[in-house]
Amino acid sequence: MLSPQSGGSGLRLGLDDYSEDFSRHFWRSGSEGFWKLERQQSFQEPGVESWEAFRKGHWDESVALIEAQRGHYEEYFQQITESGFALHRVRCAEEPISPYLQWELHLLHLKAQCGEDTRVLGRDGVLRYEAQRPLPEIVILGSSVMYEVLYDGGGKLAGGIRFDDPRTISRWRKAIQEMHRAGEPLDDFFTRRVAPLPPPTVTEELG
Repeated sequence: MLSPQSGGSGLRLGLDDYSEDFSRHFWRSGSEGFWKLERQQSFQEPGVESWEAFRKGHWDESVALIEAQRGHYEEYFQQITESGFALHRVRCAEEPISPYLQWELHLLHLKAQCGEDTRVLGRDGVLRYEAQRPLPEIVILGSSVMYEVLYDGGGKLAGGIRFDDPRTISRWRKAIQEMHRAGEPLDDFFTRRVAPLPPPTVTEELG
């Protein structure tokens, strides 16, 4: 079973310290790049305009607000390319697709059009890595730092655990790259499974 802790304990960081540490290392990702594994099917994104509109049940407005960010993401990913690295993501997706995930996949589809390399791993592909517990949320920046990203019970970002052990980072990068190769390109998954969906029904769990 994959476990960040199997390579030694990490440094637990509160939200502010995690955000600061992440920002300090992000632009130094280098040729190894940025690799992200997203496992949970629902999060909360307070302060994100399109998510706030989605949470209130204003689906058309939410999608329009996502599209309005296209110029921002085009510039953002151009800056990333000029900095010498790329962003790679594995998004685990269970069926039926949760309301949150439906919203996020619209955002990730836009990001993919602007330069992010995202693939979707279905439930069957995820299960082979989950012998005892769900996979954690993992972010790897280059070859020097990895985070297990932490969320509170409601799905809000709460901080992270930082790992610096090269063997732990290498093992997780190889695992995420393996998942990425096994996944379906986001554009194909979006066209096949997300675009035809009706607007999601917002539940009380979203706050």
